[in-house]
Amino acid sequence: METKGGFYITQIKQLQDRIFERLLLENGIEINGGQGRILFILWKTDHLTVSEISEKTSLAKNTVSVVINGMVNKGIVARKINPENRRQTIISLTEYAKSLQEKYEMVSWQMNTLFYQGFLEEEQKQFEQYLARILDTLTETLHTHRE
Repeated sequence: METKGGFYITQIKQLQDRIFERLLLENGIEINGGQGRILFILWKTDHLTVSEISEKTSLAKNTVSVVINGMVNKGIVARKINPENRRQTIISLTEYAKSLQEKYEMVSWQMNTLFYQGFLEEEQKQFEQYLARILDTLTETLHTHRE
């Protein structure tokens, strides 16, 4: 049996990223997908380490570090040494980043509406349950194959 799920997921991800970035720009939000993923996590829980952000976004630590550098340079996030553990750096939202949250959430809502256009509510729930199972399997595989 030929399966195309992974291929479809890759294509959907690429198209979704391009459309989402276009919607962000149309709404005056000049951030890219990686920055958006990090902001989304920080809006839920501010003041996280790079490791925590990496874990919550599923982005590699070195990728998070590079993206964070760009975000610091743009004034989106700030970096501070953790006073309780001087080896740790804490990443925090700036006022500018906090001001973007409402617009960003509106764009996310637009994207979700587009994503599920033509789906019944039950179909959407079922689809998301399947995706969650795939994510759990992949996450478990990654954690069991770490050194």
